[in-house]
Amino acid sequence: MNRLTCTSSLILMSTLLLSACTSIPEQLQGDYTSLIPKDVTEADMETTVRWGGVVLETRPETDYTCFEILSKSLQTSMRPKKSDQTEGRFIACKPGFYDPEVFKKGREVTLTGKIIHLDVRKVGEFDYHFPVVDFDFMILWPKLRDRVYYDHYRPYYWHYPYYGRHYWRYPYFR
Repeated sequence: MNRLTCTSSLILMSTLLLSACTSIPEQLQGDYTSLIPKDVTEADMETTVRWGGVVLETRPETDYTCFEILSKSLQTSMRPKKSDQTEGRFIACKPGFYDPEVFKKGREVTLTGKIIHLDVRKVGEFDYHFPVVDFDFMILWPKLRDRVYYDHYRPYYWHYPYYGRHYWRYPYFR
């Protein structure tokens, strides 16, 4: 085997291994429009979308529950990206009761469904045009834990700013 074939085989195997690590839930797979919530117009009604973001509010009504969602772009796994950038806001509704204690503010969701109409609501004093999605499927992503780094080679008190290694060399601690 020549060097080029070996290299291309290695790249192909690496790509296959990495793609196996990124699994997309079956209900979120498929081709969807690249339309984002802030660009929706009346002409886009009945368009099937796959959007995700962060729950801002959960409002249970008599026969259905609506979620106000701050839209975010999606990672390859279809989980919303952690960023300060937004693609707008949208409302997602579904018949039935969804508990606001489960779908709390700040939780990440991704959903698929059809845009059914535009709703004008206030965001502060601004009249905002929310696309309303009748969703088929919504995934509530598990909370990510913060990573805790521990340097086991140094005692815990060396991590404080006044207790660096140089501090222990002063005459007071000999």
